Amino acid sequence: MGRLAQTEGLTDIQREILATVREFVDKEIIPVATELEHRDEYPTRIVEGLKELGLFGLMIPEEYGGLGESLLTYALCVEEIARGWMSVSGIVNTHFIVAYMLKQHGTQEQRDHFLPRMATGEVRGAFSMSEPGLGSDVSAITSKGVRDGEEYVLNGQKMWLTNGGSSNLVAVLCRTDEGHPEGTAPHKSMTTFLVEKEPGFGQVKPGLTIPGKIDKMGYKGVDTTELIMDGLRLPADRVLGGATGRGFYQMMDGVEVGRVNVAARGCGVAQRAFELGVSYAQQRQTFGKPIAQHQAIQFKLAEMGTKVEAAHAMMVNAARKKDSGQRNDLEAGMAKYLASEYCKEVVEDAFRIHGGYGFSKEYEIERLYREAPMLLIGEGTAEIQKMIIGRRLLEEYRLPG
Repeated sequence: MGRLAQTEGLTDIQREILATVREFVDKEIIPVATELEHRDEYPTRIVEGLKELGLFGLMIPEEYGGLGESLLTYALCVEEIARGWMSVSGIVNTHFIVAYMLKQHGTQEQRDHFLPRMATGEVRGAFSMSEPGLGSDVSAITSKGVRDGEEYVLNGQKMWLTNGGSSNLVAVLCRTDEGHPEGTAPHKSMTTFLVEKEPGFGQVKPGLTIPGKIDKMGYKGVDTTELIMDGLRLPADRVLGGATGRGFYQMMDGVEVGRVNVAARGCGVAQRAFELGVSYAQQRQTFGKPIAQHQAIQFKLAEMGTKVEAAHAMMVNAARKKDSGQRNDLEAGMAKYLASEYCKEVVEDAFRIHGGYGFSKEYEIERLYREAPMLLIGEGTAEIQKMIIGRRLLEEYRLPG
């Protein structure tokens, strides 16, 4: 382990967990990641290994069979996993967001029913806000849930579900107009539904279809899908928290911690890109000496190392703020924005250091070069982050009067 991206003030248990995860990444993920990614193959063996390590229950409270760890511990684990292969961190992160939403907002029955099985990885989560035509405008969703006796009937099309095929629990955001007078703000007439389904593709239960994997530039291995609801019937007790109209706030709470984890993914990918770049620069020779001895390359390494360190520090600060019970939307937005932008830049510099070989699929940096752009749009685009950051800064620094 190098000097960069170290975290001060960790407990012995946190250090032990991170050492275990790093060892797993080095032995079980890095050696196979590029081959699996090129085949767009789901990493079944890796996921089973993460189950055995207890990673799916890392932040689930001990009373439900989890490890009851902090957001910081979780984010540092995500950083390590993303350093090995970003797609694997996505498999864990979407599961974690659903578990977090259940822990924070679920009824006691919902927590008792789902969390123990989520802690073991038997139940694996996905969540769904986006739709084909709305992009970042969550308030414009058109999927609807309509009450019919003791059930709700859901109709609509959702987009960009990570774990859409492999999951068996999906938190789905729909519009529910019952009890909300005309003119109610759109975000106050949304509800999160807990949809249980069989893993797989096609019609996975009556009224619910997962058409198949979306073919992507990067972020392969993990399945990203659409979700089509056509008369999907759910019992009323599968409304998250038991009451309609709270879905937008529940989802935003989940996304807020999700942004810390996207920042952690950016940190992990950037670390791996730096490792690859600094290693290659010391092995490759031009003009009779290793390219690391050329000032132009040293300047790149200096910039890359500084960005890795800065992004890690901001991510850790955002996680610690949430763990302390404080509002962290400003810090999470800043960390996600900076880490994703710096990740892209560090990966590109490592790619440049590799020269022509960076364009070859034999070299790991080629995979990272295709993965990094996803972080610029996942859990809210860079532009959305800047809007959030700007608004929060104006709140904090409002002129008197």
